[in-house]
Parts: sequence; C-alpha cells; structure tokens
Amino acid sequence: MKLHGLSVPFRIVEMALRIGWIFVFGAFGLTTLTDGVVTVVAVGGLIIGVLGILAAWQIAYYRRYEYRLTADTFDIDAGVFSRREREIPYGRIQNVAINRNVFQRLFGIAEVRLETAGGNAAEAQLRYVGIDHAYELQDALSDRTGDDPAPQPTAPDTAAEQQRQRPIFEVTPRELAVLGVVSLDYRVLVVIIIGTSAFLPQLGGRLLDSGVFAVPVTVLGLYLLTAILSALYAVTNYYDFTLFQGDRELRYERGLLQRYSGTIPLEKIQVVRVSENVLARAVGYASVLVETAGYSPGESGGTQSAVPIAQRSRVDTLVEDLGFETIDSFTRPPRRARRRYALRYLGATLVLTGVGYGLTLLTTMSYPWFLLLGGVVVAPVAAHLKWRHRGYAVTDNHVITRNGFWRRTTTIVPHHRIQVVFDSQTIFQRRWGIATLTIDTAGSRSLVADDSKAVDIDAETAARLREALFDHCLAAITNRQTDRSTVMEGRPAER
Repeated sequence: MKLHGLSVPFRIVEMALRIGWIFVFGAFGLTTLTDGVVTVVAVGGLIIGVLGILAAWQIAYYRRYEYRLTADTFDIDAGVFSRREREIPYGRIQNVAINRNVFQRLFGIAEVRLETAGGNAAEAQLRYVGIDHAYELQDALSDRTGDDPAPQPTAPDTAAEQQRQRPIFEVTPRELAVLGVVSLDYRVLVVIIIGTSAFLPQLGGRLLDSGVFAVPVTVLGLYLLTAILSALYAVTNYYDFTLFQGDRELRYERGLLQRYSGTIPLEKIQVVRVSENVLARAVGYASVLVETAGYSPGESGGTQSAVPIAQRSRVDTLVEDLGFETIDSFTRPPRRARRRYALRYLGATLVLTGVGYGLTLLTTMSYPWFLLLGGVVVAPVAAHLKWRHRGYAVTDNHVITRNGFWRRTTTIVPHHRIQVVFDSQTIFQRRWGIATLTIDTAGSRSLVADDSKAVDIDAETAARLREALFDHCLAAITNRQTDRSTVMEGRPAER
C-alpha cells in the first residue's frame, strides 16, 4: 500500500517551513553583495532551487515508501538512497493514533502513528494517508494487538467496528468550561518568560524603582496571563472529547485545531491515575489518566487522558468500569513525618528571611524583609496538608498510592502489573526511621513520578509491604496464566 498522493505537497510545505531560516539568511546575504534586479533574481533562484530539491526528494520518498499488513506483522519498506525494511509485530503495538490539523482535515488526510512499548518516540509514522483509510488501519491493527490476534489479515469492516464501539464518556460544555478554569500549565509560564527574556533586565529595573507593590502586581499579572493561555490550550486540546469502549480497547476523539484519535488496548493498561489539582478538588472534579507502556504523542510519556475532567462520582464509576478499585481510606505516613515537613519548612523560612535581611544590608534595596517571617505561621499548616494528602492502601487486587496537595494524584496499580518493588531511604529519612516504597510498572512514568510511590512511610512497614506486594504479584501472575490456559483448553481445535 502507498501513502496518499497529497502527502507529497504537504511534506514539501512542512519541510520548507522547517528550513525557512535558510531563505532568510540567504536573502540577507545576497542583499549585502548585490542590489536591485540581481537581488530579486538571485533570491528567486535560491527559493526555486531549494523547492525543486525538496520536491524531487519527496516524490522519490513517496514512490519508495510501502507498507502492508501481514499475518503477524505490520511491514514498512522505505528509504530514498538506503532502503530500510521494518517488521513491527502486532503484539508490540500499544496504541494506534490518528492526528489531523486544520489543513489536513480540510483535504481529508491524516497522520497515523504506531506506538510500541518502550522508546521515546512513535515506532512508525504514516504521513499521510486518506482519513477513511486511516480509520480502517486503526481498526485492523487494533484487532491484531491483543494476546490472541486475528490469524489472517482480513479487510476491516469499519461500519461493524463503529457499531461495536459505544461512547462511555463525552465531555459536556460545563465540564469543558471547568477544565479551562482549573487548568494551569506552568509550561506556558516558561514560554512567556522565554518570550519576554529580552525585556527582563529593563523590566526588573523599573520594578525596583516602582515601589513595594510593583512585584506582587507583576506576579499576579503573570499568573493571570498563564491561566488564560492555559485555559485556551486545554479547551482547544480537549474540545469535543469522546471516549468509546469496544470489546478489547478504549478509543478517544478530541481536539479543535488539532484533531486526535487514539486507541488504548484494555489488556495493556498498566496504571490508572486519578488527578485533581486544588481548584478541581474544591469544586468536586477530577481527571483520569491511563498509562500504557508505549509512547503517546501530545501526552506525557505513555499516559493518555481517559477523562480530561468530570465530577468525581463519574470518575469513580468509570474507573470501576475499567476493572480498577477506588477507595477513600488511606494509611497515612507516621506523624513524625509531619514534624519533619514542618521543620523543613521552618528552616527554609529562616534561610529566606536571612537572605532578605542580608540584601537590605549589602545593597540599596529597601523592602519589608521581615514579612518573610510569616512563613513561621504557614509552615505547620503546609506540613499538615502535605502529610494529610499522602498515603497508601493494599487491596486484594491493587496497590493504591496518593500524593500531592496542589495536584493530588491517586495511582492504582494492579498486582499483576508490578515489575519491581523496592524501598529506599535518604540520609535524612534514616534519621527519622522512614522510607519510600516505589512500585515500578512497565509504564514509562513509574520511576520518575512521585505519585507511584508510598512516600515517608515507616521503614519497617515499607520492608513488610515490599515482601507482601512481591507475593501478591507472583500470585496474580500465576492466576492469570491459569485462567488463560483454561480458556485455551476450552477452545475447539483448529482444523
């Protein structure tokens, strides 16, 4: 099978935009050497020459790019000068994503990405195919990615697949509005700071000359701008979000400017996370993230939104429908951990106060540095909130951890998904007799996210939990293997 014919002009335009800086610097250099008509001709010749090279390359790429479905693998043959042949086993495919921007939707084409376990990029990208064919590929590959894939590649029945898919969640306009209000993406703040970095020295000088209230007003302005831009991003990203459930997978559709469609195989879900920042928690809303072992474009690692935001009761119902448990009672860390947090915050307050006082002595800056001592009152409250929102629970089938006050995340890990369990202690934790228990899965976030850890629990308890979870994991894996063997023995023999 070949890519869509429109993939050639689209890829030419994309590459031209990517190397557009060459035209800019080339034109600038020619203007310093020539003038008048010669400059226009030279710049025009440069543009035509580069576009000609791009067109020739993309045409050759299109003619030499082929892909096909076989009985066991998805094969891709590509390469202009050096030929590369890839065979992707169906069992490795975690997600099949379809992405379309505004222009691609206008012309009826889409990009298909195959995401496999491991790695930090998509295993294969088909840029671009017709939208109908993209959905047919998504259906066909989804049918083959389970533990018992279809033995022979057959033509997918898109109409029948759509009938099997039933919507289990649709974001409402009210929920989308709440999402915009409670969303605060600090990456937007980083972009704002980088974009205004050239003006920061002048701005900093003016702020110091404008009085005590200039800095708080500026910080408030940055916060409001970040909140507005974050809300716009969240609303456009999750516009018209719909989650479907089929026999073996979840499928989602979302996006206003950039339209996404992806699959989440039910049997390959590693972890379910229920996330709620302080604003969402205050109004009774939360979001659900499911984590597979594959890479997911536009998300964090292999984590994908199953529900961008909904009332907590709807969230709990969906989580339970997926076969995961929800609980309200957690075992918190020992109270000495709370004292440790309070002492840490008090120490930080005294250090900041000392730095502020030192600046008034060594520089011409004058401001009420003593207000920083207000942290002495805030420290015990912050310590209690941090302690209160941490905890863990072990049930018959899952281990559940909870962490975070500003963004509280509850992580639900099935016993059979556990890869490694280990407890660790920093030099400071050893002084308090506490430890951190890490539950590692095949998901890509498990080792770097605090929400998959039972933090600051009693050291002896951590050691006992480690052994208990190891036993739970072995028992769960054995039971699943026994159940699968029973199912296979009950099937009629193939002729």
